[in-house]
Amino acid sequence: MGAEQNIKTVIGIDVGGSSTKIVGFRKSGKAAPELIEPILVEATDPVTSIYGAFGKFTSSNHLRIEDITGIMMTGAGSSVAKSSIFSLQCSKISEFSCVGRGGLFLSGLDEAVVVSMGTGTALIHAKKENGAVTTKYLGGTGVGGGTLLGLNRKILGVDTIDHIEQLCAEGDLNNVDLRIKDIAKNHVYDGINENLTAANFGKLSDLATPGDISLGIANMVAETILMVAVFAARGLNVANVVLVGNLTTLSPIRNVFQNRDNSFGLNFIIPERAQFGTVIGAALQGIENTEI
Repeated sequence: MGAEQNIKTVIGIDVGGSSTKIVGFRKSGKAAPELIEPILVEATDPVTSIYGAFGKFTSSNHLRIEDITGIMMTGAGSSVAKSSIFSLQCSKISEFSCVGRGGLFLSGLDEAVVVSMGTGTALIHAKKENGAVTTKYLGGTGVGGGTLLGLNRKILGVDTIDHIEQLCAEGDLNNVDLRIKDIAKNHVYDGINENLTAANFGKLSDLATPGDISLGIANMVAETILMVAVFAARGLNVANVVLVGNLTTLSPIRNVFQNRDNSFGLNFIIPERAQFGTVIGAALQGIENTEI
């Protein structure tokens, strides 16, 4: 499947601080692009991570250098990358544009607020019209995966995602958060879900376990992101919110969004491969550029 068969293969690489994600799209003629499954490689050094990811990806998918049309780089760590990898030209593109494009592709929607939940959180308004995708950065919050890891490390001495998820599975929010039902008593809050949080850590018990506290931290992070997304979507009169990024893989984070659809009149969507939304958007933009 080389270049002689007019098959274009574009690689997308998203370089983070501790990991690199890589994906590919293969396109022949007027057919829709075919996704080559993404992978993630962890490394503390971005350059090592880039070359390690590229080598693993091309080897696993039996790709030759001459099969690849181009490489699209994005992410905070992409600034350290050279202008070429193994003689292949690299183009650096806006992470925000990639987030929006990837979110629409994964969800199959034509318009959405796409929320990238990584170390921090960014919100993008993405819209597809006449086959072209436009994206606009709406803002964000510093609350995200970095908050989750930092607070768990400082308070509980736990700083790996796997251990945090295990702790959360043992936790009970009734020992941590003050809910609307705890303060409503005989008052009626018309149309408001009584299980919504009134105050994160507002009912922290002296007997709260590490699991309770870890779950409370995760819930606070997720609810902060959720409410920022709600305000953004309502301001634009957009019904769909698509979630992408590493935090989408954590059960305590996912649960917050999956249980809130009816509370705010919005659709919260965590699509398959949501963790790779940004890098998929990068590779898609590369495929479109080769077509142009």
